[in-house]
Amino acid sequence: MSNSADFPGTESSPARRRRFRPVRILTVGVFALAGLIFFTSFNTAKGTDIRTDASLLKLSDLIHERSRENGRLDESNGALRRETEALAERDDGSTEAELDKLADLEKRAGTQPLKGEAITVTLNDAPPDATAKLPGYPEPQPDYLVIHQQDLQAVVNAMWQGGAEGIKVMDQRLISTSAVRCVGNTLILQGRVYSPPYKITAVGDPEKLKKALAASPAIQNYMVYVNVYGLGWKVEDNGTVTLPGYSGTVDLHYAKPVE
Repeated sequence: MSNSADFPGTESSPARRRRFRPVRILTVGVFALAGLIFFTSFNTAKGTDIRTDASLLKLSDLIHERSRENGRLDESNGALRRETEALAERDDGSTEAELDKLADLEKRAGTQPLKGEAITVTLNDAPPDATAKLPGYPEPQPDYLVIHQQDLQAVVNAMWQGGAEGIKVMDQRLISTSAVRCVGNTLILQGRVYSPPYKITAVGDPEKLKKALAASPAIQNYMVYVNVYGLGWKVEDNGTVTLPGYSGTVDLHYAKPVE
């Protein structure tokens, strides 16, 4: 009598003849992973197309629209301020000396137009396909070809050091609380957004302003990139110009501790 007939658990048993097949386990794992990826993508997209740049474009449009709105509000604020000042000057009981002192303070604060000889410095990005123009310098990284916040600040600081009586960046007058800040390759100044080329105009002695620009170590470093990679740099005499008065709010905004 055969032993295999008496014991179903031997090799002749159908249960024993079912061999372990790793392919089945692998197939199940692939389908499970695909399901997980599909669920994650669905949860992330929330019904939107995650491959499109539409959200970024909408954000950019929103930023520029807010910038234009801030510009309109600045103009409206300036008109209201001039109207208020005109009404206050009608009969406020001030003496001539007090009015002169107030006018001098307004001039120093930058809230009144300023007329005088001026120069303008224009900064611009290099061409996107720029290469090193001089031997011994590496090929440019993308960071080498754009205007940075420190470049704008270097020009503004040099102009102040050169005795500038007033400075305008693009179409806005700078005051003591103005902050020249860049985000990416755009300038954000007093709630408004600008793209290069950037124009900085200063009223003062043109020769002293130019000497201060040439003596600035930060600008000397910038000029290396001008000569090697083609960053934009132009200094122009403007003759007599009138800088606009600052029309924005002069209130200070600062952080407060949470109570």
